Amino acid sequence: MPHDDRIPVAPGKIIAVHLAYGSRAAQRGRTPSAPSYFLKPTSSLASSGADVERPAGTELLAFEGEIALVIGARAHRVPLERAWDAVAAVTAANDWGVYDLRANDKGSNLRNKGRDGYTPVGPALVDARAVDPAALRVRTWRNGELVQEGTASDLLFPFAQLVADLSQHVTLEPGDVILTGTPAGSSVALPGDVVEVEVDAPGAPGAPTSGRLVSRVVAGTAPFDAALGSLPAVDDRQREEAWGSRDAAGLPPAGLSPSLRAKLRDAPVAGLSAQLRRRGHHSCFVDGVRTGIPGAKLVGTARTLRFVPFREDLFARHGGGYNAQKRVFDTVGDGEVVVIEARGDATSGTLGDILALRARTRGAAGVVTDGGVRDAAAVAAIGLPVFSQGPHPSVLGRRHVPWDVDVTISCGGATVQPGDIVVGDDDGVIVIPPALAEEVADAALAQEVEDAWIAEQVAAGHPVDGLFPMDAEWRARFDAARRAGG
Repeated sequence: MPHDDRIPVAPGKIIAVHLAYGSRAAQRGRTPSAPSYFLKPTSSLASSGADVERPAGTELLAFEGEIALVIGARAHRVPLERAWDAVAAVTAANDWGVYDLRANDKGSNLRNKGRDGYTPVGPALVDARAVDPAALRVRTWRNGELVQEGTASDLLFPFAQLVADLSQHVTLEPGDVILTGTPAGSSVALPGDVVEVEVDAPGAPGAPTSGRLVSRVVAGTAPFDAALGSLPAVDDRQREEAWGSRDAAGLPPAGLSPSLRAKLRDAPVAGLSAQLRRRGHHSCFVDGVRTGIPGAKLVGTARTLRFVPFREDLFARHGGGYNAQKRVFDTVGDGEVVVIEARGDATSGTLGDILALRARTRGAAGVVTDGGVRDAAAVAAIGLPVFSQGPHPSVLGRRHVPWDVDVTISCGGATVQPGDIVVGDDDGVIVIPPALAEEVADAALAQEVEDAWIAEQVAAGHPVDGLFPMDAEWRARFDAARRAGG
C-alpha cells in the first residue's frame, strides 16, 4: 500500500489490545488478568479527514478512541523498567470495527477491524519524552458531543507493561504502532456522523496534543458475496455491546418483565413442566437437584458457569486467582441465576457461603448446581435459593477446574444457555426457552385454576373417573361454574 504523507507513521505492523481500561471492563462485566492482543493490517491505516465506510448490509459500525504508541527503537525482550524508552511518540487513533462481522473471526478481528481505512491515526505526533505516560488523556466526540474520556491512569495494564510483554513474543521495530485499548463510551456511528479523537497531556508543559483526528462515516454500496464466505449477522447481544448498553441500542431491559416474573412465581414447577411437555419439550428438567431452603421459589435468567474435570496442571493455571467461578459471582446481575455445570459430581463443593453472600448482595435470584455445596447451613441461612445435589465439605479443587462463563452448558442433563429462564421449587428445577415463557406461564396458571376446581369436586365426594382429566360433561360443568363466578 503506497504511503499517504498525511499519515504520520509507516508501521511494519499494528498491534491492538483487546480490553485495557477499567471503565471498559466494568461496562463489559469482565476484567482480564493479563493483556491480550490482535493484529491489524497496515492497509487499514488512514489519515485525519478520511471517510470510514459502513459496509452494505451491516448496522453496527463502532468507534473506539485510543492512545496509539509509536515505537522508536527496536525492542526485543525489553525489561519493564526500560520499556517506555522504546516509545518515540504517541498520537490519536480510532480502532473502528463492524460488530456484524465478529462472529466468525474467533477473536482475531480481521474482518470487522481490518478493513481499509479502519485505523485512522494522527494528525500529529506527541514526543513521548515530553509527557508522563500515566497522565495521557484520550477523548472522543461524535457530532461534536463528548462521548469518551479516559486517562492512562485507568489502564489495567500500563503502557510499559504492554511494550515489555509484546517484546517477549515479537520484535517491535521502529514505526510499529500499538493501539492501547479504549475507555468506556465506545458506541455506534451512523452514515453522516463525524467522529473526532484527540490525545493530549493537559498537565505537561505546553499541553502537547495530537490534534483532532477526524473520521466521516459513509454508507457502502457493494454487497457481500454469500458464495465466498459468511455474511454479516447481528443479535441483541452484539447490539448491546456495540452501542454500549441495551438502552442506547433501543432494546428492552434485560431479564424478565415484572409481570412475567410474577406469573412464574405463582406457577408451580410441576405445572410449568407439564405445559412444556405438551409443546414437545421433554428435556427441560435439571435432574438430581433439590432446594436447600424448603418452600423457596427460584425465578430468574441464567448466567452459566462451566467446570471441567480436575487436572493438576489445568487447575494450577485456571483454578486460582480471579478465576471463572469468582468472575461470574462477582458480575451476576439482579434477577439472574448462576447455573453451574459440575457433571453431576456431588463429591465436591461448587460454591460456599462467601460466594452465596456475594450473589445475594448483587441481587441474584439464586444458584443451581448439579454438584455439591459447602457450608450448606450457612448458605441456607443467607436466604439465597440454592438448588444442588446436596452438601459436601470438600473444596472445588477436589474434582473441578473452573473453566468458562456465559457459554452453553449441561446441568443435571438439561442444556442451559445464557438468558434461559430458570424456575425452581420443592419439586425441582426446569429450564424454559425465553420465547415460550409467557405462553407456558399463562397455560400453567390456567391449569392451576382447573386443578383447584377439580380438587373441590373430589373433596365433595366425586370419583376421579371422567373428572381428572375432565371429560366433555365435566368440562361443561367447569365452564358453567366459571361463568357463574364459582
